[in-house]
Amino acid sequence: MPYTQDIVEELNILVRYNLTTTQEGIKVHKTATPETINATRRLYDKGLISQKDGGYLTSLGREVTEQAQAILDILKPA
Repeated sequence: MPYTQDIVEELNILVRYNLTTTQEGIKVHKTATPETINATRRLYDKGLISQKDGGYLTSLGREVTEQAQAILDILKPA
């Protein structure tokens, strides 16, 4: 199954999280693009983040984000 645009948008939100600390979250403001707002809400609905507008990663969200960032590290241009 190829990545859908929704999945790409969700991954783009997740990789914004700083994995070196659990004390730092993100906030998606109402002025963000509709795609970003919707992706953030989907992540909340899936139990990956703590708030509909960002917040902190859940334990599942942290696992997924670690994997997403690892994929980016492998695929990014040298």
